[in-house]
This record gives sequence, structure tokens and C-alpha cells, in this order.
Amino acid sequence: MSAVDCATGRDADAVLLGFARALRAGGLDASTERVHAFLRAVAVLRPGVRGDVYWAGRSTLCGSREDLERYDTVFTAYFVDTGGAPDGRTPAATTAPRPRLVVRDAPRTTAPGSEPHAAPIGALASSAEVLRHRDIAELDAAGRDRLRRLLAAFALRGPTRRTARRRPARRGEVDRRRTVRDLLRHGGEPAPLRHRARAERPRRVVLLVDVSGSMAPYADALLRFAHASARSGRTEVFTLATRLTRVTRELARRDPDLAMAAVAAAVPDWSGGTRLGELLREFLDRWGQRGTARGAVVVLLSDGWERGDPELLGRQMRRLHRLAHRVIWANPRKARPGYAPLAAGMAAALPSVDAFVAGHSPAALERLAAVVRGANDA
Repeated sequence: MSAVDCATGRDADAVLLGFARALRAGGLDASTERVHAFLRAVAVLRPGVRGDVYWAGRSTLCGSREDLERYDTVFTAYFVDTGGAPDGRTPAATTAPRPRLVVRDAPRTTAPGSEPHAAPIGALASSAEVLRHRDIAELDAAGRDRLRRLLAAFALRGPTRRTARRRPARRGEVDRRRTVRDLLRHGGEPAPLRHRARAERPRRVVLLVDVSGSMAPYADALLRFAHASARSGRTEVFTLATRLTRVTRELARRDPDLAMAAVAAAVPDWSGGTRLGELLREFLDRWGQRGTARGAVVVLLSDGWERGDPELLGRQMRRLHRLAHRVIWANPRKARPGYAPLAAGMAAALPSVDAFVAGHSPAALERLAAVVRGANDA
């Protein structure tokens, strides 16, 4: 294999692994075994043909009917061609594809009758892979348009917790009532024991999004990330600047653009100053003690620039840490070379933070989604 082929192979693997990470961020359980099966399937098929990649992933990465919808959404966002008119045919589907999915073959570059020469898969989605690692603040209009499609495929779910409610199960403690009812139903004849186990449900996720002037380059993307997260029904979203505003209802609109317009109308202090300590105290007094933050995963999306009293912010962070299950701080400036959390607000808050992650790019937001689910932040 030549050096070029080797490089192409590495690029293709990087693109496909990036696609697998995007699927995980979209809520699809793409385990390591499934990803390996996906890579082997693509290697056997034509790695340069988008239709082959689509069916290889659909056959190996999806485990349920719900996964198919998530897969189609992420595939369209990741591999969609923004270059213009269709240049190939849509692969035949064994099941009816969703209307918004558009899958095209790579253009034929050889004469009819000869073996098609497949373009490397890296050429199909290299721009998407590059976009995943770019700083959101540096994107142009076209990049931001594609970023919105990637963010629309996100899903944010908290870790599961056991509840006091019991549900029928195949194993666990004996369910006496159901067992006795079965005995009576069969006239006292012996019947199999019935079991029950404690139910599980995902923890609530609370997003506190800083929309002050210093966060202006990231505010739109972070709120679109929050919009995709709020669709799970267990996510609360607030904005922070000079006021605390609950925008969960505005983000409940299905269309992202309509949701952003509703948020813009509801938030009066967009690109204003920052009073993190006072607003965090207001959040805890009005919402936290009432149960919104109790036992939840609380995520602060902010650069930590505090114009108020840093000691007040430190005290409120300690209150929040005692109340919440986990406190995560995502700072878009963390990935910059030479960054150190020297800002007074950030330094006061860090001792009460369980995970301190970056939040400057789609890949960083994918990582944030994994940390919210319980992954290590290292």
C-alpha cells in the first residue's frame, strides 16, 4: 500500500469514527463492537460511495426502530452535500426511507462498463470532520449553517437513577400480589413466581446558558444545543446575563429557528453584562430549593467572567454543589492555548465543579454530552 493509500485510509477511519461519535451525541448507543462491525462492513463495500456507507452503518450501528430515526438525522447532518445540485442516484431502500433523508451515490468518474472508481470517504465528509473541531466563534456564515444542522441532531440525556416505584421484571424480588392473583386465577394451582424491580429514569438536566456580551459568539450555538437537548423532556434551560430567564417553554418549539426567535423575544438582556453570583442565588432561591436542581445534573455554559462579587459566586456554587447530583462547567475558552482559569469568577467557582470541560466546538459539545451521561471528563 502506498503512502497516499495509507493516508487516505487513516482519513477515512477518522471520518467514520467521527461519524460514530456524532451518533453517540445524537443519542444512539453505538458501542465499540458495533463501530468495529461498521468499519469492517465499509471496508468490504465501496468506502467511497455514500450509499454503501449509509447501509453499512444502518445495518451495524442501529439496534432498534428508534435508532433508525436518530441514524437518519445524524447521517443527513454529517454527510449532507452542501455543494449544490444532486449528482447521483439515491440507493434503493428495503424499507421506506424518511422523507427528509437524501442519500446520493458518489459521482461516477469512469467510463460505462468499467469498474467504478470510488472517491475516498474522507472527501465526502472531511468538511464535516473539520467543522467538528473548529472554534464556533471563527465560523463563517456557511459554517454556521452547517453547524446548525449538526446541533439539531444532538441529544442530551442525564444518567439514570433508580426510583421508589417498582415495575414487573424477569428477575428481582418476588411480587407477592401478582403471584397470589395468578394462584387465585388458576384455582390454587401452582403458578410461576412473579418478580418486580425498582424502575429507572434519567436524571433531570439543567442548563444555565450565559448570553452576556463576552459569550455573544457562542450564545446562538449553545442555545441551539440546548434546544436539541430540551426535546428529551427532562431538561430545563435558563439564560444568564444581568437577569435570570427561564426559556424551557420557548425552546419546546420543534423548529429551531422559531425557538430561537421565541428566546430572543423572551430574553431582554442579550449581550449585556454578567452577574453570575447574584443570578445563581436567584436561581437557587426560586428554582433550586423547589426541586429543579435537587438531584439533577446542572451544566453552566459560561466563560466565567464575573462583574459582581466573586465570593458571592463561590458561596452560591457551594450551595448548588450540595443540592445537585453533579455540577459541570463548560467554558468555550478552555481549549485556547495557554488558557488558565485565572478570572476571579472562574477561580471562585472551580472548587465546587465536578467536571470542567471545553465548549467551543461541536466535538467539545459531543464530549460535554458524554460527560453529562456520566463519562469521565478526562
